[in-house]
Amino acid sequence: MSLQEKTFKGIIWSFIDNFASQGVEFIVGIILARILTPREFGLIGMLTVFIAISQTFIDSGFTNALIRKSNCTQKDYSTVFFFNISVSLFLYFVLFASSEAIGSFFKEPQLGILLKVLGLCLVIGSISMIQKTILTKEINFKQQTKISLFSSVISGVIGILMALYGYGVWSLVGRAMISFILSSILFWISSKWRPSFIFSKSSFKELFGFGSKLLVSGLIDTVYNNIYYLIIGKYFSTKELGLYTRADQFKNIFSQNITSVIQRVSFPTLSLIKEDSERLRQSYQKLLRSTMFITFSLMFSMAAMAKSMIFTLVGEKWLPAAPYLELLCFVGIFYPLNSLNLNILNVKGRSDLFLRLEIIKKIIFIPVIVIGVFFGIKALILGMIFNSLLAYFINSYYSGRLIGYSVFCQINDIKPSFLIGMIVGILLYIESLFIPGNLYIIFIIQCISAPLFILIFSEITQFKDYLFLKKIIFDYIFKNDDRER
Repeated sequence: MSLQEKTFKGIIWSFIDNFASQGVEFIVGIILARILTPREFGLIGMLTVFIAISQTFIDSGFTNALIRKSNCTQKDYSTVFFFNISVSLFLYFVLFASSEAIGSFFKEPQLGILLKVLGLCLVIGSISMIQKTILTKEINFKQQTKISLFSSVISGVIGILMALYGYGVWSLVGRAMISFILSSILFWISSKWRPSFIFSKSSFKELFGFGSKLLVSGLIDTVYNNIYYLIIGKYFSTKELGLYTRADQFKNIFSQNITSVIQRVSFPTLSLIKEDSERLRQSYQKLLRSTMFITFSLMFSMAAMAKSMIFTLVGEKWLPAAPYLELLCFVGIFYPLNSLNLNILNVKGRSDLFLRLEIIKKIIFIPVIVIGVFFGIKALILGMIFNSLLAYFINSYYSGRLIGYSVFCQINDIKPSFLIGMIVGILLYIESLFIPGNLYIIFIIQCISAPLFILIFSEITQFKDYLFLKKIIFDYIFKNDDRER
């Protein structure tokens, strides 16, 4: 199987994994949003930053270090396995001890007991991290798809039943717990790998040499990405945080899932050709162009449909979240761009440069965040857009130097995709102004016309990135048909 076929197959299954499981999460989230209130989602949003930071510590960059290493041994895997569990236990006790103080900080006493229970997910999740890493290293996303989909369905059903029976915010906690428990059990059942009672100092030192810089940069990035939950929870109401959380979750349906898929597949596949700079540049160029064609189309469309989508899917009580979603879509556009450029640094083994860039960017971003606090949530999101744009120029400058693909070449390559996405977004927005009827009707019409507009413009212009995607999809389908015959 060629690298392109292997990459595409990995992307297909990774897309199915992310979008099938996230599709279930999306449907479950819509049902829960209709039952629960923004305040209850806001309570969980306040805990997001603490869970996210803990997960970064537990991983400590070892996942990427294992994926990047060509010949991992049983000693390597076992060492990281026991490290993950030890750190997760330590962090759980830290969160347990500080839970009441966190509740006092937000002036929400209920957060204490919520964090004590939700924090158990850290320990449960750490048990299966190596099994998942091995599957990712092998570009085997089919098994991960089955596990995540099953876990999402079962945990979603249980969460909905708990909400219907009046458990409120605990239905969100219960859903998360069941999902982590099922995933860990299924990864252990489906994987042949078992740990040996080994902790090798030499393996730890070798892997941590690469992973430590990713740990620090990951912590900086995690704090930055989640600090908005902390700020909104502290300086605005719990309800406002709930509205922001719902808008952010809608945005993540496409932007974060595309980023996750591309990052999971591109890192192990590009690592295979890291020594061949020309081949690496060409593969990265195709990946960037194809990814941004999809991203621009989806995010501009979502921004234009924000109001009708929120009203139709989660109800009128969530409509104040629409302006947040409109702006967050422009933040989401930069997720894949920045992720792909940073991936090049990791592929090339430049975790030191990765760390330096993260420190520089976050120092520059602090004043923007501080200013946003005084002007409201919309100002905070506008600051996020500015920071994301600035981050792209910084990231692409350094990644471009490593593979001979400058920021201006990148912009020139993705400019046609940007224009198609923008035109589609404008047309969808015009539809919302001139189509008579309620928001339900407008949403249905926009859902039908958005893909039609994208296909029509792409076919008329014979857009190269669209034709490339179309060709590899058709080749993949027909090749599988031929094999079945």
